Amino acid sequence: MLWQPITGYRAGVDPVILAASVAAKPGQSVLELGCGAGPALACLGARVPGLRLGGIEVQPAYADLARRNLRENGQEAEIWTGDLANPPASLRQRSFDHVIANPPYFETARGLRAEDAGRDVGRAGDVPLADWVQIAAKRCTPRGYVTFIQRAERLPELLGAFQAHLGAIELWPLLPRAGRGPRLILLRGRKSGRAPFRFHPGLVLHHGARHESDAEDYSPQVLAVLREGAALPFPA
Repeated sequence: MLWQPITGYRAGVDPVILAASVAAKPGQSVLELGCGAGPALACLGARVPGLRLGGIEVQPAYADLARRNLRENGQEAEIWTGDLANPPASLRQRSFDHVIANPPYFETARGLRAEDAGRDVGRAGDVPLADWVQIAAKRCTPRGYVTFIQRAERLPELLGAFQAHLGAIELWPLLPRAGRGPRLILLRGRKSGRAPFRFHPGLVLHHGARHESDAEDYSPQVLAVLREGAALPFPA
């Protein structure tokens, strides 16, 4: 169960898919940049017991919601309220086995601003995407993993930032339906990784050529994630 604002930014399936893709093991630590109300951390903590969870969120009201959501779902997490570009000193002293992020999909300078301030920050933040990656790499332990979910049109920018700070990069496109181009992508890199770049076949989110009714039409693999808390590991 997740508390979210009546008006403002509310999470969809994106953070759930992001959390399912993280190959965290019990006892490891995970930091989410821009954790919002905590849906990704809550899903990851429910799937993998014994994780040390952390998140940073610039909006105090959303950070409070993240603390409440994790607490009421029986999970422990340390949530910092602060700016990614100038994180609290206690966070700057920490490193994590996994760093994850679902950054704003649009740039502030492009498009219309949302009327609700919380929704506006969630969809179009002021921190450049390259800075998100640099910050993630700094907070990641050597040989640790950084995983982002982002819109496909921002892949060139995101991939360039990953290449500047991470290695062993893997790209996994998320296709809305078979035969269609991706709208979202998962990108994972490893700090100090040396493996060559890997471009995985796309994951189809919905079966069928089009949406036929109000019933769910997610593919079996995705439905298992959404309804059963299954993992969604990157292809071997």
